[in-house]
Order: sequence, then structure tokens, then C-alpha cells
Amino acid sequence: EIVEATLQDPGPGELLIKMAAAGLCHSDLSVINGDRPRDLPIALGHEASGVVEAVGPGVNRFAPGDHVVMVFIASCGHCVPCAEGRPALCEPGAKAGAAGTLLSGDRRIEVGGTKVHHHVGVSAFSTYAVMSEHSCVKIDKDIPLDQAALLGCAVLTGVGAVLNSGHLKMGESCAIVGLGGVGLAALLGAVAAGAETIVAVDLAEDKRAFAMELGATHAIDPRDEDAIVKVKEWTGGGVNLAVELAGAALALKFAYDITRRGGTTVTAGLPNPAATLELPAVSLTAEERTLKGSYVGSCVPVRDIPRFARMMKQGKLPIERLMTHRIRLDEINEGFERLAAGNAIRQVVVFR
Repeated sequence: EIVEATLQDPGPGELLIKMAAAGLCHSDLSVINGDRPRDLPIALGHEASGVVEAVGPGVNRFAPGDHVVMVFIASCGHCVPCAEGRPALCEPGAKAGAAGTLLSGDRRIEVGGTKVHHHVGVSAFSTYAVMSEHSCVKIDKDIPLDQAALLGCAVLTGVGAVLNSGHLKMGESCAIVGLGGVGLAALLGAVAAGAETIVAVDLAEDKRAFAMELGATHAIDPRDEDAIVKVKEWTGGGVNLAVELAGAALALKFAYDITRRGGTTVTAGLPNPAATLELPAVSLTAEERTLKGSYVGSCVPVRDIPRFARMMKQGKLPIERLMTHRIRLDEINEGFERLAAGNAIRQVVVFR
């Protein structure tokens, strides 16, 4: 439900953001349907862009008027993963996200005197939000803010899974399993990387057809009896890189099965925590296979968001093609119904 909330002023190291746009993502839906349980009440939304309205004490990297993209894990810069250049695995950031607080441990939203949890430190489905400065990355002001919202999740996760986690090289083959907003962003990343063969995999015929328009060379329904055989025929034994973004164990198994000997299977999907995966253990050694996870596309947001934004401006990442609906905040329930039914790619709540 949409309610009027009381928002405290930003504390030390925090920003007050006026939201411009916020994307509807399966990670939000996973909180709604219980696949990713979170403490309630919670203000959802994590993929967004906005304008800095005010800064808290000690903030010197941002100023009012700056355009920013939000990142769904704040990186402290001091823990071991951050020091190793892996801010997506920031330990304080992960702890705060799971607890529904900002990086400081505080919650800045109240409704009727009750504290409301922040969704991974962002809570973007709101006209204003307070968040840690470490949850934001500054972007150029000539980037359309409705498109910029997708940089914070769909593009970071999808393109990053291909380029950063999968290390896809020009001329190699790649499969994208799951063609939602993140999966299709990954496909755009594979096109930008110069993959020779790109196989698009999804249950929905219309999404497979759209993937072909975006640059896939082949498309297949994984339920086809000979789907694995066909992919191996198209790619000479399997793909160099398979990226699973459907968030389902069966999809990950399919991605693994179509990966060639010596190839890499990357998963950036978020299945139900109870889901399990069975694989022939010997294949990892005998076929020298790699199976790896990718969180936030193994990205360094302060490096990758501006980089992907420049690629978008140059036409190398046409992410605007993924935006199927622009909606108002009061249409958000209908938007999530569309998302749950698979009848949208990326829907964006537009506030400006």
C-alpha cells in the first residue's frame, strides 16, 4: 500500500535523494512472494536513480543537485572484500541489507510511530529516500534518469555477469538462460563483448523473439526434448559461457548442461533458498569446468556504472529497449502482477 511516511534528516555520511525513477525487479517480487524473507514492514525498491536533495554531516563526495544511481549493496571500503576490490561482497553492507537498516545501522523511515525497514539500504518506491552515500554513484547529468535507473541493478547484474564474472571474449559463444530484464541486459553485454554465437533461452516465445531482435543468433525453449543437443550442435560442443538469470535451479542445471568442456557457467539468479542443485561431481575435474556465482555482476559500482553509462550513450548498450512500461507509483501493484505473470521486461516507476 502507498502511505505517507515520516522521513528523518540524513545522518552522518547519508544523503536525502529525490527519486526520479525506480525499476520493478524480480528481487522486489521475491520479497513480496516470500522467496526472500525480510522483516516487515519494509519499504521496497532497489533499482533507481535520483537527484541529491541534501547531504548529511561529513559528506564531501556529493552535493545537492548531483544525479545519482543507487546500488543495492553499500560498500564500506574497509572490510576484507572491499579491500580486495570486491565491494559487492562488502560484509557490513550485507549485514545492514539483511537487517533492513542503512549502513549506519539506523532506520530513517517511520509510519505512525513505527520504524519501517529499508530494502537493501535503498527503498526506492518512494518520492524521497535517505540512504548511505556508499549506496550511490554519481552520473553525468545528460544521462536520462529513467534509463539510468536500470544501471543500478539490471545492467550491473546482467552485463557484469557476462563481462566481469564470465570474462567473455570476442569471438566466443555465450548462452543467456532467462530473458527477463537482467537476462536481456546480459544479452546486450554479450553483443557488446563481440560474442560470435549467442543463444537465448527462455520458456516464453515472445522473449526469445525479442532476444533475436537484440542480437541473439539462436533461441530455444529449454523444454524442447532435444534442446541441449541443438545448443551443442550450434556451438560445436557447448558454449564457452552460460549465464543463468532465471533464478531457478532447473535453469541453472540447463545452463551447466549446455556449457562446453573447459567452459564456465555463471549464475546471478536468486532462487528460493530451499532450492538445490545436483550435478555430476566428476565433471568439474574431468571436464575442467567452472561453476561460479555472480553478485551485483562482480562489479565495482564506482567504476562500472559510469562505464556502462558511457556505453549506453554510445549506443553499445541500448538498455532503453528493455523498458516496456513507464508507470506511476499508484500503478505499482498492477506492475508487479505483470512481472509475476511474465508480461513485462523492465517496468519503471517515473517520479518526475
